[in-house]
Amino acid sequence: MTASTIRRPAATTRLTAVGAIAVAGALLLTGCGDQTDKSTSSGSASAAPLSDKLPADIKSAGVIKVGSDIAYPPMEYKDSSGKTVGVDVDLANALGKQLGVTFQFNNGTFDTLLTGMRAGRYDVAISSMSDTKNRQNGIDGDTGKKVGEGVDFVDYFTAGVGIIVKKGNPENISTLADLCGKTVSVQRGSVANDLLKAQKCTSGKITIEAFDTTLEAQTRLKAGGTVADVDDYPVAAYAAKTTDGGNAFESVGDQIEAGPYGIAVGKTDTKLRDAIQAAVAAIIKDGTYATILKKWGVEAGSITEAKINGGS
Repeated sequence: MTASTIRRPAATTRLTAVGAIAVAGALLLTGCGDQTDKSTSSGSASAAPLSDKLPADIKSAGVIKVGSDIAYPPMEYKDSSGKTVGVDVDLANALGKQLGVTFQFNNGTFDTLLTGMRAGRYDVAISSMSDTKNRQNGIDGDTGKKVGEGVDFVDYFTAGVGIIVKKGNPENISTLADLCGKTVSVQRGSVANDLLKAQKCTSGKITIEAFDTTLEAQTRLKAGGTVADVDDYPVAAYAAKTTDGGNAFESVGDQIEAGPYGIAVGKTDTKLRDAIQAAVAAIIKDGTYATILKKWGVEAGSITEAKINGGS
């Protein structure tokens, strides 16, 4: 991957969360294709202590274009007014103040975000994206094939995978092994999808139904087409807490294989990567980071150090 493929052409898994907005109501406002979202995070260049760390073209433009699947509450989603909100959006706001730029969120399906970076539609991807060696090395998780140079990650959060089932847990599911011989919904391209494919079964294989969005996967479970939905833990817990007033689903079992979420940056965009790392470190140090996580009830996912490529 070259710098020109990551920047604009001319210069160019998912913790207990709070909130009263139902997942389905919030997500029905989200489109699947790429579209620029009017919700942005911004900072004043004159008051931004880290603006000089940015690449000259980004600093001049005053915008970092973000690819994000804005259908993933509480991390990033549309509220009832259509505004993009969530943990990642608030964190991007805080990073924008440090860097003196606007983080402009653009909606896309999750499994196309890194492709969008390579095509120059986005400068970075911020979408509750797990930092994995496959993504670092440009390996497609489904096929195992090389699809690009890969990306670097600036880690900013930690989360594992969780399982939700229909309220009452009629199939008595608590682990991935309990899903053997059953049909399960999942978001396409996610770490949860990879974990299901890797699960060793002796009582029949897991039949995986993969969807573009987490809402579609949850809707399939709600309709009875699957016995469980496997997703990033914060998202699964939020769905259990809020969907139909908490009466549709329940979260079962423990968090599985917790690991870091990262902000994806092109391999050759080292100056942008390092600027973002410095900004994450700054909001951790000044307490803004902890305040944002507390607001959303996801403190259990906090980190103390903004590592680069800390995932495995």
